[in-house]
Amino acid sequence: MHIAFLTPEFPHKKLNHAAGIGTSIYNMASSLLKNNVKVTVFAYSQNHDTTFEFDGISIHSIKHKKYAFLGWYFYRKHINNYINSAIGNMNIHLIEAPDWTGITAFIRFNIPLVIRIHGSDTYFCHLEGRKQKWKNFWFEKTALKNSDALVSVSKFAAKVTKQIFKLNSSVEIIPNGIDIQNFKNQTPTEYTKNTILYYGTLIRKKGVLELAEIFNKVVEDVPDAILILIGSDSYDISSGEKSTYKLMQNIFTNKAKKQVNYIGKVPYANLVNYIKNAHICVFPSLAESFGMVTIEAMAMQKPVVNSNYGWANELIENNYDGILEDAKNHNKFAKAIVDLLINSAKTQEIAKNAVKSVKEKFEMNKLVEKNIEFYQSTINTFMK
Repeated sequence: MHIAFLTPEFPHKKLNHAAGIGTSIYNMASSLLKNNVKVTVFAYSQNHDTTFEFDGISIHSIKHKKYAFLGWYFYRKHINNYINSAIGNMNIHLIEAPDWTGITAFIRFNIPLVIRIHGSDTYFCHLEGRKQKWKNFWFEKTALKNSDALVSVSKFAAKVTKQIFKLNSSVEIIPNGIDIQNFKNQTPTEYTKNTILYYGTLIRKKGVLELAEIFNKVVEDVPDAILILIGSDSYDISSGEKSTYKLMQNIFTNKAKKQVNYIGKVPYANLVNYIKNAHICVFPSLAESFGMVTIEAMAMQKPVVNSNYGWANELIENNYDGILEDAKNHNKFAKAIVDLLINSAKTQEIAKNAVKSVKEKFEMNKLVEKNIEFYQSTINTFMK
């Protein structure tokens, strides 16, 4: 079997910045290769045209092109022609694309197309209550309706996506997974006490402005608590501020501000050391489809305090392998953090249960088998 992925992002230095979708594709591709499935990645909207091999994966960087008229249409046609040519030359059996921005709208491949629901622009605008461009909605709905099969990273994302786009199609549910070997913590009882770690993009939808309010309350009870922030700073669409971290700084009290360490973006390979050193990890996100960072921290045997919205209930069983709390209820979220910082017995028990749950539900070596079965079924249906 030969599977291809069409994506705007993939974690490699020759390509543009990658986030959650790129990481999940890399995890999937690596596991497929271990199961004797060939993998090709077509990365569009890049700075240059090139092809190269990376960890056994064939990478095609497709340069973004500008057109005087209907650029969105002609660039899609360029991608379409490029990939259809490659399909014939490389004997690719199926291609997968994310729902984000509906890149496959008005594209027709010679093989079955799977769209994986990671969370479209429409989905996130819906969760955040933001106004969306009509064009983006149109692209995404057209792409979803024209796909040969749909798969979602969570039941919640599938349900909301079907509602907002009025889809009647069935959606397979296969959660994202991680390679446990990459997130091992041999010394879970060794960490820097009262260190709270958040990692991910500093952007409003991730709940970082809520986190600033929450941390103000945490330091009142635990004065030596340290908040470490890791991730790229982002433009804030609501206020027009170029730096979300600047907005956070305006929220922190003088006392809390002294206890904050914003490190910025770090190489993905170095991230595990920061997770290992943390006492607890916090993810107060207001809008997700899954939450890769949550299961990564859990795999590292870290107690997690996570927002309690839809998708999170599929990752964490409250008070068993993590804590779920309303990120907008700053007092309760702060109390959950403080309780873990001062109650070592509870912290250790949750940490042990966390890694156990990840191994049972999100181990990629198990989930890849479900994906292969899904791909094969889609190919068989397409061939009939």
